[in-house]
Amino acid sequence: MDNLRFIRETMEQAASFTAVSGWAMVAVGVIALVATFVAPRQPTLERWLVVWLTTAAVSLAISGWAIVRKAKATGVPVLSGPGRKLLLAFAPPMVVGALLTAIFVQAGMLTALRGSWLLLYGTAVVAGGAFSVRIVPVMGLCFMALGAVALFAPHAWGTWLLAAGFGGLHIVFGIIIARRHGG
Repeated sequence: MDNLRFIRETMEQAASFTAVSGWAMVAVGVIALVATFVAPRQPTLERWLVVWLTTAAVSLAISGWAIVRKAKATGVPVLSGPGRKLLLAFAPPMVVGALLTAIFVQAGMLTALRGSWLLLYGTAVVAGGAFSVRIVPVMGLCFMALGAVALFAPHAWGTWLLAAGFGGLHIVFGIIIARRHGG
């Protein structure tokens, strides 16, 4: 019995976390596209930031709910084995992004947020995606590429790059994940 338990635990640790919800990614992408329409129309940069932070919070809630729902439906434990590893790899870059957001806001460097957000989110997705299906880290690399462009692109491109990343990439990769990996 001990040997069987060891084999089962070893296989769980080596498995991929397949409860990433493609349809939730599509929803997050649509919400981000709405934000790219609403945010630039705000009268101040602070209100622009509130739109994006609200978008991030809503997106996190939708993604978390969908992952838990898909995990339960497929019998995959969320916080053991690959799911735990995915979360532990995904969280640090996201925390760094939150801290840098606060620093950039204090320093009045709101234009630096776009590239930083895309780069750090991409880093989180690549790191967490190492414990998920193969397409997830590819999506993260695409976010990182857009983030690198956003750091050096003219200010006028910022909204379009956020739309392409948080909107477009989520929608495209979400559809791919939903079709290939069951929702």
